[in-house]
Amino acid sequence: MAGVNKVILLGNLGRDPELRYTQSGQAVANFTVATSETWNDKNGEKSERTEWHRVVVWGKTAELCSKYLSKGRSVYLEGRIQTREWEDKEKQKRYTTEVTAQTVQFLGSGRNDTGETAGGGNPASMGTPTGPQGEEPRGPMNDGPPEPGDDIPF
Repeated sequence: MAGVNKVILLGNLGRDPELRYTQSGQAVANFTVATSETWNDKNGEKSERTEWHRVVVWGKTAELCSKYLSKGRSVYLEGRIQTREWEDKEKQKRYTTEVTAQTVQFLGSGRNDTGETAGGGNPASMGTPTGPQGEEPRGPMNDGPPEPGDDIPF
């Protein structure tokens, strides 16, 4: 039986997206998203817990996120959980778990580098960008993760 790996987050960016390119030229952006929950504890006092999620976005969507998103901006995203493994300089195995976003919507208003308003208060869907004519789609988005063997630049 097939499993389900689906993540939906609605939160605020914890830092500006960091845009890099793989050796093959594919864009990849990394940023964090904070989600919070609140509840009343057994004494009736309000408590809050914030979770920080590492997010990775690929292709044209990564470039758009880098251009229009900034620390504190609200964002809605859908994707999947992925764990990567690598060896550090001391030959120790390291792991990280992150959300690979497949759909990103910019929420609220924000400002880009020129001071222009981006998004205008309405969600801007970045979920299904179109590529050049004749380009083969790679999964639900045309700009998914690189093929196996493509070096990730971080």
